[in-house]
Amino acid sequence: MNRRKFIENSAASLAAVGILSHLPNSLFAMPNYKGINIPIGYQSYVLRDEINKDIVGTLKKTFEMGYQHVEMCSPFGYAPGTFGALAKYSGKELKNIVNDSGLACYSTHFTWNELDKHLDARIAFAHEMGLKHMVCSGGLYGKTMDQLKKQCDTLNKISEKITSAGLVAGYHNHNGEFEQKKDGRPDYDIILEQLDPTYVKMQFQVAAIQVGYKAADYFRKFPGRFISAHLQDYSTNDHNKQIILGEKGLVDWKDFFEAAKVGGLKWVYVEMESDPGTLEGSAKYLKTL
Repeated sequence: MNRRKFIENSAASLAAVGILSHLPNSLFAMPNYKGINIPIGYQSYVLRDEINKDIVGTLKKTFEMGYQHVEMCSPFGYAPGTFGALAKYSGKELKNIVNDSGLACYSTHFTWNELDKHLDARIAFAHEMGLKHMVCSGGLYGKTMDQLKKQCDTLNKISEKITSAGLVAGYHNHNGEFEQKKDGRPDYDIILEQLDPTYVKMQFQVAAIQVGYKAADYFRKFPGRFISAHLQDYSTNDHNKQIILGEKGLVDWKDFFEAAKVGGLKWVYVEMESDPGTLEGSAKYLKTL
């Protein structure tokens, strides 16, 4: 199922485990690589079928590709079709599985519905996993300005409670927040104005380049608002064809990471859900920057 469709359906029915001590608090702090010096991560949704069938083997393979951490998806919010097999594990057990593979988990995606209806239980799960970030995976799709503002107010209240629990709350966009406009402005711009930066950090999905919006522009326009990003790139000849990061595509990665310093970015997650074959090459590219 298309990820946005899944998230929209979940919303309609109405985000690091014991992070390894050698991983930094800032992606610009690591001395291992030549340029941007980042801990390389990926979003587990790319390998949802494989993880659901064999989480141990799949995570070990991605560690061998060069990934250092993984952003998981809540087994409860994404069940039963996606990650449902992981719901049998406690947060502590899931943390141990991830760490035993050589990876760390710093962030997890939670659906709008579970944060709105089961927040206390999800915060408890986050603490069991040793998470730092709880990212809302979508849900700000109000058709009218009043609806959108009301949803933002709800997320502010949710995020205030997450912050009080010692965690960082985030919001993850999709292309829809740019395609849908109000008074001639993308919903995303309105969302940034309505969400309280004291409680809600943003996770930018670079896929917005498909519809003409650059992450770098938002990093510079809204300094310090962004905690992480999902990395995607697309062929210049076919804006729907995902390509390995570093191939000739739509994104200027040098500009992206320069602007990321202004935006406050601390973590990145490769996420090419339509082509998992891009994972290994993308990790190699990021390590050369």
